[in-house]
Amino acid sequence: MELIVNLLGGLGLFLFGMNFMSQGLQKAAGARLRSILEAMTKNKIIAVLFGALFTAIIQSSGATTVMVVSFVNTGIMSLAQSVGIIFGANIGTTITSQLVAFNLTGVAPVILFVGAVFVMFGKKPMLKKVGEVLLGFGALFMGISLMKDAMADLKNYQAVMDALGSMDNPIVGILFGTAITVVVQSSSVTVSILLLMASQGLIDLPVCFYVILGCNIGSCTPAVLASLNAKKDAKCAAFIHVMFNVLGMVIIGILLAFGMKYFEAFILHVSGADVGRCVANADTFFKIFQTIIFLPLSAQFVAMSRRLVPGEDQE
Repeated sequence: MELIVNLLGGLGLFLFGMNFMSQGLQKAAGARLRSILEAMTKNKIIAVLFGALFTAIIQSSGATTVMVVSFVNTGIMSLAQSVGIIFGANIGTTITSQLVAFNLTGVAPVILFVGAVFVMFGKKPMLKKVGEVLLGFGALFMGISLMKDAMADLKNYQAVMDALGSMDNPIVGILFGTAITVVVQSSSVTVSILLLMASQGLIDLPVCFYVILGCNIGSCTPAVLASLNAKKDAKCAAFIHVMFNVLGMVIIGILLAFGMKYFEAFILHVSGADVGRCVANADTFFKIFQTIIFLPLSAQFVAMSRRLVPGEDQE
């Protein structure tokens, strides 16, 4: 019971920190970035880069894709313009797991203290917003520290190890990643937890790759929900996000099935044999790979979404 309480407490602190940091970043820069977002979508490559940067700053691909869906729905942005931002958002969301892989838990209390000082005693609004970001950042890593300590004890429970061992099946791993991400509404959170579990030896690295693919599919949920009562083009934008991740999962899954040992060796070499870093780098690699192969087909994605999504086409 103590282990479960510590694990849930750490997860709660992690989710709170991530949400608080995201809100602080959006308060500090969100309004300006939204206006820039509208102007940075004329070139596909620039749109991808800006989508990645925007998502890295606000720490949520869900927020970015929901924003894009709303822009398309109101006519601020065309469906064709939205594709690059959606693809870039998938890359930008990997910044959270990269931060977690740096293992900054040792300095988390200092970051929390500085953030609290800024919030309580800062006289300028911008200083208070920066303080909120630091508070969220510190809480995020304090949560990671709690979860890491709790997960270290999970190895002592055979039932838990047997359950995790059942994910050796790629389909089970993909379904697990999808289900958890749908529940927590954030692939960043799921991949970060996966990273901690891999670091503690609870899940083998090949299994992590399939769980990441499932996380990518689950991350489509916020955009799909936002588009339910929207116009056809907004629904098409959400559908493009789903196609990007589902087709990516199929292609990468097939490649992994035939070349797992080569990819695992490559990731271990790039990451310096750090398993946690391997998970974060694999997540980033998958998103970049998908973007490279799908960006030249953006016009086809738009055409396919218009064909498959019901409703009348908009001018």
